[in-house]
Amino acid sequence: MGLLAPGWLTAAFLAPAGLLGATLWHHYEPWDMTPPRELTEQVDRIVIEKGKRTMAVYRDGEILKRYSISLGFAPEGDKEQQGDGRTPEGGYRVDRRNTQSRFHLSLGIDYPRAEDRAEAAALGVSPGGDIFIHGQPNRLPDYMKLPGDWTEGCVALTNAEIEELFRHTPLGTEVEILP
Repeated sequence: MGLLAPGWLTAAFLAPAGLLGATLWHHYEPWDMTPPRELTEQVDRIVIEKGKRTMAVYRDGEILKRYSISLGFAPEGDKEQQGDGRTPEGGYRVDRRNTQSRFHLSLGIDYPRAEDRAEAAALGVSPGGDIFIHGQPNRLPDYMKLPGDWTEGCVALTNAEIEELFRHTPLGTEVEILP
């Protein structure tokens, strides 16, 4: 009998009060097992949850789709200055669409806003700029995805995902970035 016999698997992982379900995994949120669907409608809102590494896209208050994301190489906290590797937090808008990006396709975010510039000026630093939702680096084959948080402060998707999002996200789309 192998180590992963069906009885062991069911008892340890799948039973409602299984050994690991009651001790190790109890503090994790249940996985969203909703099958991904292709976007067919225009997006009017994007909500990025940095701590969960997820992005949800909405139309008229309804979630159309969720994506797993990568963030800046130092994702904790709000972006304070150029080069800090943080992804900004707050309310923004999509203000440009770039088909000639270094990262497949990209949707520009209107960072820095006036308050971002003021906060950076108070610290005596540059706030940085060029924050995007983008795909993978162009030098990678389309089927590859860089693991972990690797951007300079942007939000990264797979190339297939940014192609889909790019098709359905107009200029002016609201973007909320949460801790």
